[in-house]
Amino acid sequence: MNEQIETYAKRLKLSWIRENYQQIEANSNQEYLLKLFEKEVQNREERRINLLLKQAQLPKTGDQPYQWEHIQIPQGISRTTVLNGNFIAEKENLILYGGVGTGKTYLATLISLNSIHRFGSRVKFFTVASLVNKLIEANQQGSLVKMMKQIEKLDLLVLDELGYIPLNKEGAELLFQVISMCYENKSIVITTNLQFGQWNHVFGDPILTEAVIDRLIHHSHLLLFTGDSFRYKESLLHG
Repeated sequence: MNEQIETYAKRLKLSWIRENYQQIEANSNQEYLLKLFEKEVQNREERRINLLLKQAQLPKTGDQPYQWEHIQIPQGISRTTVLNGNFIAEKENLILYGGVGTGKTYLATLISLNSIHRFGSRVKFFTVASLVNKLIEANQQGSLVKMMKQIEKLDLLVLDELGYIPLNKEGAELLFQVISMCYENKSIVITTNLQFGQWNHVFGDPILTEAVIDRLIHHSHLLLFTGDSFRYKESLLHG
């Protein structure tokens, strides 16, 4: 009988039940079934979240509470809305602007983690340089359409460190394609150390730069990070 139970559980893809059904204790058939289904659903949810986290490829974070003191949040959005990722359902963007080491990447990562755990959001985290390199490589290998379809399935795309490296013409145009595809279809979080007026240094073409900014700032919130570098302060404390 045990073999038959395990066979049926396998056919129905009830992996937790197949391996653990004998361990459940209950006072009635209904309680036994309820416990079985609860555990199966819980196990599936955990596996789904773990898969989403793996696919997101987020940077590692510490477990200290986030420090908001030096962040200016505009009207129309709150800390809670930002941190929990509520803006994602509205297809809105966040632009996190400030100096190096002020917590922009850390906040983008926390937003990603929270949106995965709370809403099961499909998230992908890239530095701008790594995404552009992947896009150029895909374009040269004839797999750009496939890569764009993968990005199209996301709920949130995080583009970290815009402004650190100037892009060549091909890279700038491919990144523009991604941003255009996401426009009003999904959310983007961008971290940058450059004011909008300096973005031409990255894209190298004023018309393309203007088109990128136009798509990003529509339905977006700009958060200003005005503090000193956390990493610099840490090095002073422990140096």
